[in-house]
Amino acid sequence: MDSELRQLLAQVAEADRAAFGRLYDLVSGRLFGVIGRILPRAELAEDALQETFVRIWQRAKSYDETIASPMAWMATIARNQAIDLRRRSAEKLSAASSEIDESIADSAPDPEALAGQAGELRQLKDCLQRLPDERQQMVLLAYRQGFTREELAERFKRPVTTVKTLLRRSLIALKECLDGAR
Repeated sequence: MDSELRQLLAQVAEADRAAFGRLYDLVSGRLFGVIGRILPRAELAEDALQETFVRIWQRAKSYDETIASPMAWMATIARNQAIDLRRRSAEKLSAASSEIDESIADSAPDPEALAGQAGELRQLKDCLQRLPDERQQMVLLAYRQGFTREELAERFKRPVTTVKTLLRRSLIALKECLDGAR
């Protein structure tokens, strides 16, 4: 495979789009795996993979087979892209978090309010446990981890409309349960 990758990189260095497509087909899965270990969020990993292939296209002429194998060279580019993207994301998060920290400090609840919230959380947990396992998982993934209906449909092997209905019914059941607990 190394010889094929070397040949494809040489063709990519000459701006051969078909060779670039073939190279993408052969190595994108592996490079996505390298990136995924650094960036577990799929959308960030996909951005890093795209940038990796832009860099490969731009730098194919600089590839030197005496220094590294084709896969090692491309994996290094992928790794560096993932690290850069992670670093940039962390910087954005850090800037945003200082603003959030200030607003949280201004609106921190008193201990009495915290105790009330703990009781409400216990009630919610109890009501959530009354739902069937699959629906519990859907609700938690959707409202705690931000999964879309499409992602849930894929994960649970259900049509999107069914997922939408199950989420709606689950929320109604939770509301009824919580209203009855008060």
